[in-house]
Amino acid sequence: MGYYVHDLPGRLRIMTPLMKNNNKAACAVEGLLLAIGGVASVAVNTRTGSCLVNYDPERAKRDEILSVLVRMGYFDPSKAITNDQYIDEAARKVLMLIASFI
Repeated sequence: MGYYVHDLPGRLRIMTPLMKNNNKAACAVEGLLLAIGGVASVAVNTRTGSCLVNYDPERAKRDEILSVLVRMGYFDPSKAITNDQYIDEAARKVLMLIASFI
């Protein structure tokens, strides 16, 4: 998977291929996000290129967090899929597989 974003108030998961197997980029992203007021914690997984951000939705906003990553070149929203798009695509593939057996 390339770029991905899923958010709930106070919780944001971001995937970017730029952090996958890249400790330097992962550390940079973690530092950038922790510098945003209201961000409580950042957990980066370099194996998957995933970043989980926990934040206070009264102090920080999803778009603010993402804009920092976009501005610094770590995230491309034009290539990102959402959780709903991911599930829709997976369901479509499963249905096509089932249809091929009918």
